[in-house]
Amino acid sequence: MATTLGKTAITAGNRPGFVVNRILVPMINEAILVFQEGLASVEDIDAGMRLGCNQPIGPLALADLIGLDTVLAILEAFYDGFNDSKYRPAPLLKEMVSAGYLGRKTGRGFHAYA
Repeated sequence: MATTLGKTAITAGNRPGFVVNRILVPMINEAILVFQEGLASVEDIDAGMRLGCNQPIGPLALADLIGLDTVLAILEAFYDGFNDSKYRPAPLLKEMVSAGYLGRKTGRGFHAYA
């Protein structure tokens, strides 16, 4: 079925987040924590992951694309479901969502969009 849609399927157990989101969303959260701690700028975090890890988009730009409210909701579901602190949302993420900075859909997140 996936190939008829031009997709490649992977096999994964039925768990919250399956495979990709279980890896991706904590990485985005860690990028937010790195920025929150003042270790690097938004631009440097995104550039570092693009250049150093060959990602097509940096994690903070990707968070903006997904929607910061969606990233927060996923982390909260993981945190509640697994009761594991590695899924605890970054305080800055919560603050940004509360302020209405949701990423591309609102024109402002970690980056500004015209």
